[in-house]
Amino acid sequence: MQNKILSHNQIQHKVKRIAYQIYEANVEETEIVIAGIDGGGLKFAKKLSAVLQDITTAKITLCTVKMDKKNPLNSGVTTSISKEEYTNKSVVLIDDVLNSGTTLIYGVFHFLKVPLRQLKTAVLVNRNHKKYPVKADYKGLSLSTSLQEHIEVEFKDNDDAVYLN
Repeated sequence: MQNKILSHNQIQHKVKRIAYQIYEANVEETEIVIAGIDGGGLKFAKKLSAVLQDITTAKITLCTVKMDKKNPLNSGVTTSISKEEYTNKSVVLIDDVLNSGTTLIYGVFHFLKVPLRQLKTAVLVNRNHKKYPVKADYKGLSLSTSLQEHIEVEFKDNDDAVYLN
């Protein structure tokens, strides 16, 4: 059974709010790297990037972060931009749902291999049980769920939604 927990309008509001929080934390920066984890994280990152481009004069660089989410240790982490392009920059790592923390912690580890101005994380939905000590600096919704429950995020044209199954 699906329960809609966020409607399209609610998601748009959260995207705008998180974008403003990112902007406020980076008001002095000339460039912000928005690194979306491939899949829902990248879709969420694109939405955040679009709002950021409207509200700041800083250059917004969208980066795709790829890994095998089920086995990131073996697959490794790759990015669509080179290390030189995010070295000494402000980076925000984006995913749609923070579940166990595996994806975010391996993503964070990848970016920490070079010096950065700062590294923050953002998620649309933060589930409150994690396997790793990772947190989202910016979150749209925090939700206490059981291990049996599943969060599904759908990004569709003018019909975004988040469901709890």
